[in-house]
Amino acid sequence: MAVTAALVKELREKSGAGMMDCKKALTETDGDLDAAVDWLRTKGLAAAAKKSGRVAAEGLVGAAVDGTKGAVMEVNSETDFVARNDTFQNFVETVTKLALAHGENIETLKGIAYPETGRTVEEQLTHNIATIGENMSLRRARVLSVTDGVVVPYVHNAVQPGLGKIGVLVALESTGDKDKLNELGKQIAMHVAAAAPQSLSTDDLDPAAIERERAVLIEQARDSGKTDEIIAKMIEGRLRKFYQEVVLLEQTFVVDGETRISKVVENAAKTVGAPVTLTGFARVQLGEGIEREESDFAAEVAATLAH
Repeated sequence: MAVTAALVKELREKSGAGMMDCKKALTETDGDLDAAVDWLRTKGLAAAAKKSGRVAAEGLVGAAVDGTKGAVMEVNSETDFVARNDTFQNFVETVTKLALAHGENIETLKGIAYPETGRTVEEQLTHNIATIGENMSLRRARVLSVTDGVVVPYVHNAVQPGLGKIGVLVALESTGDKDKLNELGKQIAMHVAAAAPQSLSTDDLDPAAIERERAVLIEQARDSGKTDEIIAKMIEGRLRKFYQEVVLLEQTFVVDGETRISKVVENAAKTVGAPVTLTGFARVQLGEGIEREESDFAAEVAATLAH
């Protein structure tokens, strides 16, 4: 595969590595972007061990809770200007509540009746697009519930109550004091917004993510010249560190900077008056993983002249 300037640019943005290093990485990996990121990491050239999709979409994330159930919903628009529009905000608020009542399947939600309009959600979305003059889409929803406990919402960068750029839900099961439980949930939800964990526990972590991390660590360790036995121990130690970075229960609580989240939950039993279990979380960041098509006019002209 040919290594294009656009591919080099994308790798630079994902890895933080220099242009020549990115070009070499892509050459070595036959243009495979993910493999090139790993190649840079094994050589110690990537600026960050953890990468996520570039945020390149506008809109809002809504969060709503009713009793022991909560929902977060992402609705995209083309510009932030539209995201500040009352009509758009009301739409996001309404469809978030509909997700709370009907579940997180987007196709199902599209067919639900939109209140007081005689339209479905999809028809109302089409109507809004025609009225506002900008494309919009229902992207994703997450719904959490508990049997006895609380589901606590948190919205970061809120433009209105329950509407913002990052929406978080935290589910806590406990027969204890619900007010105290809500306080704990709010703190953990703020932690989730800041720390962006990938999974609740190590058991929930994507096996492919673990194997990919292990492969990178093996390549790094081989360059150390250590024995296989020592390398194996090094890798397990570094994997534990990886878990502490991406697994919620293993992460260090951002509020105090020293206690593991699992211990925070365990210690909360004294305050709440009963054992507490953190059963789930959801974190939806606006535009995460969506890439906006960028136009480089000068490059387009140069490419045209080259033909």
